[in-house]
This record gives sequence, structure tokens and C-alpha cells, in this order.
Amino acid sequence: MEFTNQEKLIQQVVHKAWEDATFKQELLNSPVEAIEKLIGAKMNIPEGKTLVIRDQTDESTVYINIPTAPTTDDVELNEKQLETVAGGAGFNPLSVLTGPPIIIECFPDYPLDNSTF
Repeated sequence: MEFTNQEKLIQQVVHKAWEDATFKQELLNSPVEAIEKLIGAKMNIPEGKTLVIRDQTDESTVYINIPTAPTTDDVELNEKQLETVAGGAGFNPLSVLTGPPIIIECFPDYPLDNSTF
């Protein structure tokens, strides 16, 4: 599976927080500033959105993230789903709503050092 630059950046931030207690604290206190300092670039946080960082390293606690409920507004079928429907197979409309989490486009697109992953 190929990772996007955003996913690689998130991995880089997490690994840095695991390895550097000072960075981790900066990340918890001021996430945008800490990430911008790490990557040397400005983040593009959409208006009305907030970046939240939670320390979930306590192994005695199980964390569950409740994402935004999916909607069916303007849902487009991917090629596989279109082939399934065109072939007469049953189609579950909720299958459109499942898949990888949506990552808000707020991280700049820049080359990452893949040696840290």
C-alpha cells in the first residue's frame, strides 16, 4: 500500500513525538506551531477546522475515536462499485461510506525523508 505525503507526514510527527519528549509536549500544547517548526513549512488548516492532538500512549487505556458520521451527499461510486452494479450483483449503498479515514488536506505537499519510516 502506497502512503500519501500526508500520511507520511503524520507518521513522521508521531515518530518524532515518540522519540523526543520536548517535541511531544510542544505538539500537545501548540500542534500547528510544533508541526510547522518540524517541517519548516506553513500548514493550511481550512477555516473552521481545528487540529487536535491527544496523547494516547498510556497502554492501560483503550482509546476509541468517533469520527464524523458519513453522509451520502454527493457520493460517487468507484470503478469496482460501478462494475459490481453494472454486472447485476447486489449493491450495498453503505459500502460507499466505508473505507480509509478522510484526512483533511491541511498538510503541505513536500518531499519527506522516508528513512524515518
